[in-house]
Amino acid sequence: MCGFGGYLGSIRDAEALLARMIAAIAHRGPDEQGKFVTPDAGLGHARLSVIGIGDGQQPMSDVSGNLTIAFNGEIFNYLELREGLIAKGRRFRTSSDTEVILHLYDEMGEDCLPLLNGDFAFAIWDNRRRRMVLARDRMGVRPLFYTNKDGVLYFASEIKALMKVPGVSAEIDPIALDQIFTLWAPIAPRTAFRNIHELEPASVMIATQGQVTVKRYWHLDYPHRDAPSTVTNEDDAAEELQALLTDAVRLRMRADVPVGSYLSGGLDSSLVSALAAGVTPRKLQTFSVTFDSAEHDESAFQTEMASALGTHHRTIACRAGDIAGVFPEVIRFAERPIIRTAPAPLYQLSGLVRQAGLKAVLTGEGADEVFAGYDVFKEARVRRFCGRQPASRMRPQLFRRLYPYLPGLQQQSVEYLAAFFGAGNTALDDPLFSHRPRFKTTAAAKIFFSGDLRATLKGYDAAEDLVSQLPQALSLWHPLHQAQYLETRFLLPGYILSSQGDRMAMAHGIEGRFPFLDARLVAFAARLPPEMKLKGLVEKHIVRKAAKHLLPTPIRERTKQPYRAPDASSFVGAGELDYVRDCLSEASIAAGGLFNAKAVANLHEKCRTQPVSGFRDNAAFVGILSTQLWQKNFTGQEVGAARAA
Repeated sequence: MCGFGGYLGSIRDAEALLARMIAAIAHRGPDEQGKFVTPDAGLGHARLSVIGIGDGQQPMSDVSGNLTIAFNGEIFNYLELREGLIAKGRRFRTSSDTEVILHLYDEMGEDCLPLLNGDFAFAIWDNRRRRMVLARDRMGVRPLFYTNKDGVLYFASEIKALMKVPGVSAEIDPIALDQIFTLWAPIAPRTAFRNIHELEPASVMIATQGQVTVKRYWHLDYPHRDAPSTVTNEDDAAEELQALLTDAVRLRMRADVPVGSYLSGGLDSSLVSALAAGVTPRKLQTFSVTFDSAEHDESAFQTEMASALGTHHRTIACRAGDIAGVFPEVIRFAERPIIRTAPAPLYQLSGLVRQAGLKAVLTGEGADEVFAGYDVFKEARVRRFCGRQPASRMRPQLFRRLYPYLPGLQQQSVEYLAAFFGAGNTALDDPLFSHRPRFKTTAAAKIFFSGDLRATLKGYDAAEDLVSQLPQALSLWHPLHQAQYLETRFLLPGYILSSQGDRMAMAHGIEGRFPFLDARLVAFAARLPPEMKLKGLVEKHIVRKAAKHLLPTPIRERTKQPYRAPDASSFVGAGELDYVRDCLSEASIAAGGLFNAKAVANLHEKCRTQPVSGFRDNAAFVGILSTQLWQKNFTGQEVGAARAA
């Protein structure tokens, strides 16, 4: 795991620029740095040594000197690929997976990408063809950003590095901000920064001095809803799932350093940890975050699972004030406004892993997207059920069963539940049917947008923009698969793997590894009939079945409790920090220009004086505060400098 940056074109003081770019992302690779410069292109690299510690330095050139790579990530099947290349007569000078990519590219060009089972972003300078090749993994685990300035293409693992390019400056993209306040994340290639772009997952960019082309080398796909399933035996499917996941964990335990595991106490991380404990030559180290709030805490399940596995278990407590304490750093590393505080405890957790002396950790992320674990999938099923009898008073009561961890919801009337979840109000053929309530509830926070921002947006609709990005085949898929596509294609790389994943872990130089996102598992899950994933209202049914002999029954049978953290309540009260008051003061909000200063002042006072449980106000508070911090961090605008009189 590492960070890199580079350029294609002719520039002045190339070595000095690369040094500044890499220094800006040195947290991604604290072990060593390197540079490669030619008159037409350059690469810089900050290394976190996990595989090939002694001989994996980068940028790395092949023996001819014609190919040079800067690589961030891991190719988990590199040993198998290496054996195949050796059989073809290829000779290796290092033990690293980086050199495997160079040889494969030399053999096949960009057509080698589907062979790579891993989490990666890389840049290859192909001197023979005078081109720069940028590529990113299928699911979007590892980031890669780019911009053009004065005819030169610049790229880097994080936008901070691009900010070191002369003439490149930070300016909020209002469309991206609207997307964040609707969809939780910008729609790639758009980023929070105007004129800075993200290479989309599963994409490759071929850049020459005169032309840039981007194409996808892999697509998430599902079978036609009426096609006979190729998977019919549930027991066989569970057995195949267990075998695939076992091998995915085995591959991700490959490293020249110890690999630990996150342990939330839920089904996914527990299953990954159980499989990891079975293949590690030493006692597995596991890590958890706990909360003072009973609504968010899962420590009892974490302790039970750690005891069952006999792991060396460490926890970090996220107490009152901790989220506010680290939030400015969270936004600096996330490089975008966010509407939830959930990344903050994960920032703390990765710090705990670093303190323990580890560099890599397994996580159960991805299982909910790939095997239909989120409440949004169950909720959509209930809404479709209600839609067939919109006058029913019994059917909306099912929503209470979906959210046992939300006490406020349990007290609401049937009429409220039906209205809140839009039961029967959305056309069943709407491509966003499953996510409309979420998008509508989140977008309600845009009531705090300023008049100037509204005028700039000119009625822009982020949800309809998302519809325009959907594949034509989506209408032919089962409704569950349509919902899974939305979650996996957009929210997973845009928020879960980014703001909660790579950026929080790499802030402390920690590499997250995701067995459930193994390419073979993703393909297998897409083929499964919907009822094997969501059986009635039981999520991840096939995963539970595969875990039957691996986990204690209370862990295996627990209802999904989504990972959440306290939102607005984290920032207000007796210990409110100065930066919160400053960022949300009427003078600061007015100076930022993006929000209605009076409305924000009222929201701030409301959150100070009474418990705020509604999603809109929580999302608005966190979103506004994070946007103000983003402006302060990246534009240099001192949003907290001018205090209200």
